Amino acid sequence: MKARFWAAAAAGALALGLTTSTANAGNVPESEDPIRVVVNDWTGQHISTYIAGTLLKKMGYNIEYVTAGALPQHPGLAQGNLHLQTEVWTNNVGDIYPKAVKSGDIEVLGDLGLDPKEGWIYPPYMEERCPGLPDYRALYKCAQAFARPDTLPKGRLITYPADWGTRSKAVVAGIDLPFEAIAGGSEGAMVAELKSAYAAKQPMIMMFWQPHWIFAELKFNWVEWSPVDGECVEETQTKDTACGFQQARVHKVAWKGFKDKWPAAYKFMKLLTLNNEIENRAILEVDTNKRPLKEVVNEWIANNEATWQPWIDAAMK
Repeated sequence: MKARFWAAAAAGALALGLTTSTANAGNVPESEDPIRVVVNDWTGQHISTYIAGTLLKKMGYNIEYVTAGALPQHPGLAQGNLHLQTEVWTNNVGDIYPKAVKSGDIEVLGDLGLDPKEGWIYPPYMEERCPGLPDYRALYKCAQAFARPDTLPKGRLITYPADWGTRSKAVVAGIDLPFEAIAGGSEGAMVAELKSAYAAKQPMIMMFWQPHWIFAELKFNWVEWSPVDGECVEETQTKDTACGFQQARVHKVAWKGFKDKWPAAYKFMKLLTLNNEIENRAILEVDTNKRPLKEVVNEWIANNEATWQPWIDAAMK
């Protein structure tokens, strides 16, 4: 039997905790219409989404999960076809999101609570093949150390999946780096390629992020960029002073009509917070230990009532 990463509850208590709805207060749910909650295509977002959705169900709300891409989701939220998104990474959102926030069509409910980092990672053995790393300038001299037959003489850089945007490709072009930027197929495909390359000590450099369980299993180093005052502006970098990537904040967001239609749910989502430890451990259970997502989410909920019950109590007053 796989070890549980939160203290296991007794079976009866677990069943009780997951089948008994929190008593409604006032007229909650204010509408029987489904709250359509966005599901993206990475496991961390699944964790925050299903924790939020499961707790909203305990409050009595009708929850519908809707799969949407990281960029296409924003028009849906702005138009009210989608209602809630728990995990928007603000530096990977294109032009639509900030415009929709500024116009008021999408409301930011606050930070989720994660401490994120994004950039290029590589296995430590690549430093022997590319002296000068982790400084990004070393990549100009040893691009071929990262090459594969299909990219020679350029290095091969795995970027985010196409529907997550083209930030790495733009940086490569903007600073004239001799690398071919190739979009990853999905989070799962990217992780599989990282692990396969690591095991065979093959060339590897990839755009990646944390929190993520992979850093608990394997050692990776981050490419280091030129320091900059304030935020890194990715579009205006130069070869000699490249700052790499603007670092994200992780927002909870909602359709502009969410507050009026489901006010208690709105209050709850303003209060809900998660952290790197919660997501990392849950992602590890799902992606590495192959446990069902809902089982992992339900286990966290069953063992952390002292954390989430005050959010519900405050929202339903």
